Amino acid sequence: MNPKDLTVIEHIEELRKRLFIVAVFFVLAMAGAFFVAKPLVKYLQMTGAKYNIELHAFDVVTPLAIYIQVVFIIAFILSSPVLMYQLWSFISPGLREVERKATLSYIPYSFLLFLAGLSFSYFLLFPYVIKFMMNLSNDLEIQQTIGIHEYFTFLFKLTIPFGFLFQLPIVVLFFSRIGILSPELLIRIRKYSYFGLFVCAAIIAPPELASHLMVSVPLFILYEISIMISRIGYKKYLKSEEIRLKEEQEAEQKRQIEEALEQQRRQIEELNQQ
Repeated sequence: MNPKDLTVIEHIEELRKRLFIVAVFFVLAMAGAFFVAKPLVKYLQMTGAKYNIELHAFDVVTPLAIYIQVVFIIAFILSSPVLMYQLWSFISPGLREVERKATLSYIPYSFLLFLAGLSFSYFLLFPYVIKFMMNLSNDLEIQQTIGIHEYFTFLFKLTIPFGFLFQLPIVVLFFSRIGILSPELLIRIRKYSYFGLFVCAAIIAPPELASHLMVSVPLFILYEISIMISRIGYKKYLKSEEIRLKEEQEAEQKRQIEEALEQQRRQIEELNQQ
């Protein structure tokens, strides 16, 4: 059966099957994450240890909560390619051939960009913010008692959003490849996009100018990179559209010729019958 001809109930059943596959992979990823979470938690505390930060748990269940939280994050990252592939498989029957190829080929790059965003925010941004906060605390002669729950919450709030924000070039490339976005449009809305990214940076970064700029500037650079990538994707879209229009014209000409030949054949048959 053609996937486009499925009923609503059959679409829901198809979605349920794909969500089940994702859930199975997520559970398997969680099982593996339990072996990785403990050394990862210790590793993530190293940045704070460099600045003599002692992390404290203020209740009995906090260590377990941190451990489970890290397990879920690892499982989500590991299973995200499966999630994206299943999403692509579900929506691909409704896409054109060029759209199917575009979305499928971008899945590995999307995963790598997510990791790149996490790496940038953890290795560059997070240490700077921690250093600034500790220096400010010392200057104000404030003795900080930092809870491990608050430390990891701040870490995840600062790093994980960058994984999603680094998807911007892939998203722009995809929409440019299918003709929804163009580099000219991205240039026209640049100031509005910058404002939106500036607001995102204000939500992610601490309320301090240097940290805010460290978040904003990379996002602005990502947007400019996205414009350059959009030129490549939109050029491919125009080329594919040109080929498609040419094929449609050839098909129409062939149809007209066949109709003319068929009409001529009928006329000859009518003359022979007379």
